[in-house]
Amino acid sequence: MRLWGGRFGDGPDSRMADFTRSIEVDAELALDDIAGSIAHVRGLARAGLLTAEESETLERGLAGLREDVAGGAVAWDPALEDVHMNLETLLTERVGAVGGKLHTGRSRNDQVVTDLRLWTRRAVTMLDSGMVDLERSLVDLADREGDAVLPGATHIQPAQPVLFAHHLLAYVEMLERDRGRLADARRRLNVSPLGAGALAGAGYPLDREATAAELGFDGVTANSLDAVSDRDFVVEVLAAVSLAMVHLSRLGEEVTWWSNPRFGFVRVADAFSTGSSMMPNKKNPDPAELVRGRTAGVIGALAGMLTLVKGLPLAYQRDLQEDKPAFFAAIRTLDASLSVMSGLVATLTVNRERMRTAAEEGYTTATALADALVRRGVPFRAAHHIVGGLVGGAEAEGIGSLAALPDEAFRAALDGSDDAAARRLAHERGIVPALRSAASVEGSLASADVVGGTAPHRVAAALAAAKARLGLE
Repeated sequence: MRLWGGRFGDGPDSRMADFTRSIEVDAELALDDIAGSIAHVRGLARAGLLTAEESETLERGLAGLREDVAGGAVAWDPALEDVHMNLETLLTERVGAVGGKLHTGRSRNDQVVTDLRLWTRRAVTMLDSGMVDLERSLVDLADREGDAVLPGATHIQPAQPVLFAHHLLAYVEMLERDRGRLADARRRLNVSPLGAGALAGAGYPLDREATAAELGFDGVTANSLDAVSDRDFVVEVLAAVSLAMVHLSRLGEEVTWWSNPRFGFVRVADAFSTGSSMMPNKKNPDPAELVRGRTAGVIGALAGMLTLVKGLPLAYQRDLQEDKPAFFAAIRTLDASLSVMSGLVATLTVNRERMRTAAEEGYTTATALADALVRRGVPFRAAHHIVGGLVGGAEAEGIGSLAALPDEAFRAALDGSDDAAARRLAHERGIVPALRSAASVEGSLASADVVGGTAPHRVAAALAAAKARLGLE
């Protein structure tokens, strides 16, 4: 513990040393720590705290360490507690006593949060790339199976027919918002705490702005206490990651239902399925289920991080060492989930006939039929009542769709209405064929002709816009 043990007479109890060390976790920050140290060395040289020769020696030593870390050639010493002490010790062994000058004007408090911001910035970029890949898989599937018809549902009950492409593009919209949240979080986290010291600021004339620019930060933290003691950027990224996992979990849930033979809407490729150790017939969409399950852990990481910081006084507290394990795990979980779901979606086989059959069940065109009456002057409440009667009659007669009702059923429903406009329609020439057309699946789809609706030309426009945004044209 020679890097901080000057005022201590005895070494740490082994139990305390084991309990407090973090190298097993924060070794993940090694390359970021080295990047921050190189920038810090240059800052010390600008401030006249290092000679040109000392600066060159330290930077050369750090560059060598970077190569060794990247190549997996560094063995971490648990006795040295954390990644920062490991790297400084290794550097000093390589360059000599000048290594002791590296920590001038810097505390592990501003050092670790600088590292964590650099790491998080890289993680956000990685996750954004994974989201784009999944969006492309969804868009490709929507393009390939764009005119397949899916039974849209509310309350898990038949509602209205929608194009399968429209349903898939809903997840693209969710992912776009997830990307936006991560981009917003990146903007706020991209400020440098280096130079904040332990809590009060560095005691030397360091040019924090120059060092920040060198590390790719947009600026510097405005308050040294805030810089070292808050982890709101971790909470914010975890919130975005949790919500992205929730979106993937919803997609995974639907895939598990769609691939059930009772639905049979899609078939998951063998490469993204598993079997049963007991039942030879089984084919399970395990990746989708595991995404759903692992979402719980990511949400738990967010709740844990909020709980960790809720009662901490300013400034740094050792509790903050615990910000990384669950955070790193959550990032890895989302990255892996995006990758596996991208592959699963890209290899789905769609059964258009099963989808179409299901879309015609449950009288899903009833709303479009009511809307057709409204367009002919019938108040919506009256139209709703008329169509509800038609649904009840069709159900009682065992007729599976409104479009299959006999002509007299339409006319009787209109003629028996309390609404005068409906009664007039009962005797209008051509009304039954018009209503029958409105009650077809194609008529229902076409009637949702608004921006964001499932009318085929609206979906085609949304699909074209998504392809352009993702560079797929």
